[in-house]
Amino acid sequence: MSSILGPDGQPFRQQTLSEPQTAHLGHLQRELQSHPARGLTPARLAAILDAAENGDLIAQFELFEDMEEKDGHIASEMGKRRRALLVDWSLLPPDNPSTAEKKATDQLAELMTEIPDFEDILFDITDAIGKGFACLEIEWHRVERWWLPKTITHRPQSWFQLHRGYRQELRLRTNTSVDGVMGEALQPFGWITHVHKAKSGYLERSALFRQLVWTYLFKNYSIGDLAEFLELVGVLRLGKYPPSATEKEKATLMRALVGIGHNASGIIPEGMLIEFHNVEPGDPKAFALMIDWCEKNQSKVILGGTLTSGADGKASTNALGNVHNEVRKDLRGGDMRQVNTTCSRDLVYSIAAVNGLAPGGIRRAPNFQLNAQELEDLATFASSLPRLVDYGFQVPVQWAQEKLGVPQPQNGEPVLMAPARAAASSQPGGVPGLPGDPGATPHEVAQAAATARAWSFAAAAAVLPAARMTPPELMAGRLSQDLAPALDQWIGQIRGLVDRSSSLAEIRDGLEQLLPGMTLDQYAQAMAEALRAAQLAGRYEVLQEAARSGT
Repeated sequence: MSSILGPDGQPFRQQTLSEPQTAHLGHLQRELQSHPARGLTPARLAAILDAAENGDLIAQFELFEDMEEKDGHIASEMGKRRRALLVDWSLLPPDNPSTAEKKATDQLAELMTEIPDFEDILFDITDAIGKGFACLEIEWHRVERWWLPKTITHRPQSWFQLHRGYRQELRLRTNTSVDGVMGEALQPFGWITHVHKAKSGYLERSALFRQLVWTYLFKNYSIGDLAEFLELVGVLRLGKYPPSATEKEKATLMRALVGIGHNASGIIPEGMLIEFHNVEPGDPKAFALMIDWCEKNQSKVILGGTLTSGADGKASTNALGNVHNEVRKDLRGGDMRQVNTTCSRDLVYSIAAVNGLAPGGIRRAPNFQLNAQELEDLATFASSLPRLVDYGFQVPVQWAQEKLGVPQPQNGEPVLMAPARAAASSQPGGVPGLPGDPGATPHEVAQAAATARAWSFAAAAAVLPAARMTPPELMAGRLSQDLAPALDQWIGQIRGLVDRSSSLAEIRDGLEQLLPGMTLDQYAQAMAEALRAAQLAGRYEVLQEAARSGT
């Protein structure tokens, strides 16, 4: 184990797996968070942001916690963005994998299913979207012969500090220094450290919530002003006192005025008077306008638009909503790529390395992938893909199944089949008139064709009710493939008969010899079906041509 290298390329010691790194940092465990949002003013907010830029991150991240906790709109929009990443996941082997690498990927995927509450872990990782970074501490334990995460715990951002050297480094906040650097370096394989920048620059200034702090403050002011306005609107309370009133009596009268405003009752000394005057009420729309502006700005910052979070019935249209939804998809795609990179580096490789499943190092380790690909419309795909294949496109089966969300069947797993093929595969000798029975008579071929045609229409109606597939499209491809061997033999016999015959009578007699068991009624029925099918196909082509020409 001593030869294992961590994600940073430094040697890793197995002893570090015995306990979490923060187990000996009791001052962090006992630390209580403050709430900077209480009584927040513009001057105090500016001081908090300046302190963060100078290395003191505690107040800034505690303010971020208060914002997400107290502002319902921010919590709602952040929830949409973060929960968009809670999708199915998979492990992919490296490019051009060897047999051993494929086996290691399968083993890792099985081991990762043992991690408890994995969806909660993904949600905790996305905490970095708003706050710039998120650190989750891994506690290891052994399950049989494997090292696996026992718990993966989110740690508050206020536990960490930044060191600016050649590059910024996240370190645990301590009162000691190592080689002149304050804080304790994060141990390899002990942390999932996800950094998510809303903008370029130093980490303390790149958090998404830094762009929301001022709208949060303005909105709080507007809500407070609106509440006070609604409490006092329409009524003016005026207190009168005699000239001989003392300062104490004046103070008593003022308390009575305030108490009446809040409690609708109060007492005053004899000789004093309280009068109520109706005044012209103001307009609360100004406060609502400010609150609405702040929330729209927050939605733009978090989701890239406003029409996916609220509709005002005026500028909201379906087209604009679709555009804004596409912006949300772009944000989700970017978020997923960053989470994939972090989980591949700090989680998948960690499990692989400590268990000897990554002999090629992190470069050849399996990759974590969140699967958020939207599935194609089954009806559209089923009608268009066969045409592309007919035009010569070489479409891999695996690609088509991934597009439709159809998993690859495992060894020996039952699969759905076309009815004609299923019937053929269930009989040792095959179905008369289908491949595997080249000696079928033309009558049996006609019966098989009718059966295949009926099954084709039934299967299409049951599986693809929305597909507008034409009868020729339903029949041509499958019948041409399945009936080709028998039909070629039958047509070859007829062609040879025609070439040898010198009159129609000889052809008639020869046909009777080719079909010794076919009665006249059966022959008439087969001809009627063939003529009827030809007539319907011709009528359909005429209708299609008329529709294309607009007549």
